[in-house]
Amino acid sequence: MAPASPAPAVLEEIEAAAAALNGAAPEDVLRWASERYGEGLTLACSFGGTSGMALVDMVSKLGLDIEVFYLDTQFLFPETYALVGEVERRYGIKPVAYRPSLSPEAQAEEFGEALWSTAPDMCCTLRKVQPNYRALAGKGAWVTGLRRDQSSDRRTVRAVEWDWKFGLGKISPLAAWTEDQVFDYIQEHDVPYNALHDQGYPSIGCTHCTRAVAPGEDPRAGRWAGFSKTECGLHLSPSASQWRS
Repeated sequence: MAPASPAPAVLEEIEAAAAALNGAAPEDVLRWASERYGEGLTLACSFGGTSGMALVDMVSKLGLDIEVFYLDTQFLFPETYALVGEVERRYGIKPVAYRPSLSPEAQAEEFGEALWSTAPDMCCTLRKVQPNYRALAGKGAWVTGLRRDQSSDRRTVRAVEWDWKFGLGKISPLAAWTEDQVFDYIQEHDVPYNALHDQGYPSIGCTHCTRAVAPGEDPRAGRWAGFSKTECGLHLSPSASQWRS
């Protein structure tokens, strides 16, 4: 069921925060979000990208008590699960896993074998979007690693905005950063990251839908290769006008 439209005052607050924090350092955005939402704030980290790991490190260094969660599609790479364990050891943070309601076997029985190869949007809905609704239930805002330079679909991302799809605030502290800036931070602060990045995987999702990228290819060319699909559906949010139509 679609979330209810927010009160006008909520949207006014979001717009004011977006203006005030435009160009602010990611740490300042995180401090504001933590003060504003308290226990109602949660941080999504895929453990596949560098942005999420930079945010986990920042949250730890700032001493912010923010829940960290990830979507365990049950098709993640071993290197991804290994990084979850490394975060627990390094930061003392135990990321919360949200899994699909259907096991891989049950999904195959209901929708056919290898759904990701025949209907990838449906597969992402079952294994990522639906669990994400559960992860965000009762929350006031979520923190994401979205950046404008990641893809054309993300070029308008702001540090603070309203998420019309999931019905809460959406905080993207690294919105204005580039991939180089993120990796500079990773190196400078010795932040752990997914080992597949050093093997030609700049964007890492599920095993069945991720391949290494050749030199010169778009960084997201390894995701859903052979399909026009470029997003899993978590961040393809309708606008306010679309939501009311």
